[in-house]
Amino acid sequence: MLSVVIVLKGLVEFVVLLLLGQGLVFLLSFGRHEANPVYRMLRFLTSPVTGAVRRVTPSVIIDRHVPAVAVFLLFWIWVALLVAKVRLQVPVAG
Repeated sequence: MLSVVIVLKGLVEFVVLLLLGQGLVFLLSFGRHEANPVYRMLRFLTSPVTGAVRRVTPSVIIDRHVPAVAVFLLFWIWVALLVAKVRLQVPVAG
């Protein structure tokens, strides 16, 4: 069980880094991000996560903000996995 939590935590960290990289390329491309092949690759890799977040969030959330909401949700998933990892590693006293 511990190894499953560790792998899931690593996947969450990887997806967050992809989303942050996509945001950084967006900022550095000065409005031409759709023509940037690196941005398109990062958008392709993060599309399953942003699509799932789009389905979960209400329609009030603008599509432009979905990646930021995804990072926020992934952060809390990461915190939950970290707590699970610590609880699985520390033996229960009693």
